[in-house]
Amino acid sequence: MVIRHAERPYAGGVGRNAEGEDDPGSLAGRGRRRAERLPRLFPPAPGSSLPRPAAVFAAGGKGAAVPARCRQTVAALATALRTPVRAEFAVGAEAALAQAALAAPMPVLVCWEHSGIPRLIQALGADQVPGTPATWPDRHDLVWMFTRRQGRWSFRELPQHLLPGDV
Repeated sequence: MVIRHAERPYAGGVGRNAEGEDDPGSLAGRGRRRAERLPRLFPPAPGSSLPRPAAVFAAGGKGAAVPARCRQTVAALATALRTPVRAEFAVGAEAALAQAALAAPMPVLVCWEHSGIPRLIQALGADQVPGTPATWPDRHDLVWMFTRRQGRWSFRELPQHLLPGDV
């Protein structure tokens, strides 16, 4: 499963970091609310619609805004699942991330930067699956689910429906 990090501040705006301080590299208020509600998508939450991730990956690296937002997006989920967030891969290292994700216990959830998601899908070998978009849409409320059975990938795009305005 692949998700984009939650909403960032608008141009010129700031988010808040874990200490509550203004930080342009952190999630916006709406993004924090999405991150807080993300555990509702997965078991053991009642009515959850997706499989419970056994491994959670997020963009890593120091000093860049995107990795901080990716880690912030999945922090509450990882806590609820009692699993660590694996953040050893930076945006640009999608091939290494794909290898680690395929070797991890399944199912896997990856929270990534939207422009790097097509590289990740290609590295997984799932870029030719019918229905897979070539780029991530300008949305934060989706889950891309890739399933591999007998060496063949299938794809589904699922809505999160976590916040008002989610399609």
